[in-house]
Amino acid sequence: MAEKKKTIGILTSGGDAPGMNAAIRGVCRKALLNGWRVVGIQRGYSGLLNEEMFEMDKHSVSDIIERGGTILGTARCPEMRTEEGQKQAADICNAHGIDTLCVIGGDGSYRGALALSRRGINAIGLPGTIDLDIACTDYTIGFDTAINTAMEAIDKVRDTSSSHERCSIIEVMGRNAGYIALWCGIANGAEDILLPEKYDYDEQRIVDNIINNRKHGKRHHIIINAEGIGHSTSMARRIEAATGIETRATILGYMQRGGSPTCKDRFYGSVMGAYAADIAAAGKKNRVIAFKHGEVVDFDIEEALAMTKSIPEYQYQISIALSR
Repeated sequence: MAEKKKTIGILTSGGDAPGMNAAIRGVCRKALLNGWRVVGIQRGYSGLLNEEMFEMDKHSVSDIIERGGTILGTARCPEMRTEEGQKQAADICNAHGIDTLCVIGGDGSYRGALALSRRGINAIGLPGTIDLDIACTDYTIGFDTAINTAMEAIDKVRDTSSSHERCSIIEVMGRNAGYIALWCGIANGAEDILLPEKYDYDEQRIVDNIINNRKHGKRHHIIINAEGIGHSTSMARRIEAATGIETRATILGYMQRGGSPTCKDRFYGSVMGAYAADIAAAGKKNRVIAFKHGEVVDFDIEEALAMTKSIPEYQYQISIALSR
């Protein structure tokens, strides 16, 4: 009797990120080469609970690497925060013979994977999030595309801000993490960069900086504001009232999640996806894939979620020094 093939399920969860399709492709094709059966799960944990699954072959992932978003779809799933939802998800994995569940997503997606691992499901997490806020990894799939999208948009806002001699507050995504704001602030030469991890809510300092720069002939003033601080529109009104300088807020929003992924996101998505398939075939259990010190590595899922991460102090100090 032929030995039954092992099965790997793939889902994408939480916010979509450019490069997720590369990761799906990497997992799928490498798992097939390893002799595994591959099942695609649509709409994240919600689709798992609704048993929205289909068999995947190598053609299922043809011509997707250049596409943004995720071909599997994604959704928020409050049920996975409950004991009942977690038990149901584990039961469904067992009923469908899923030996390993590969979860591509951010911190919340990992917590769902951790809950399933505690119920006996082998879960492997891949860091798919534009926020760069997963502590165990130096790189997350989607971050590079998001910062390049934001950088190009900020350059365009700068042009009109300079033409009208305005102050512009540009709000970028990242939830409670300031990595997109930090990178774009430095890359776009912003005059002020507001990070949730560092901001002291001293608007008078910003006002003084704007007035001082105007006195020295600066035609515009760019403030990069992180989503975790928010309130860009009301901030713009207060700054205009305090400085007498026309101030406008631009919220870049979900455009940062979309678009064709950069080479870097396609490359790391592919490599991390293949690596996930390989460690599953090697018998590793309940792991999180990470990129550390130039290498793709893996951590125990409990260990990974216990780690913490903060804005690198030197990078933050450089952002201040270069904005003066």
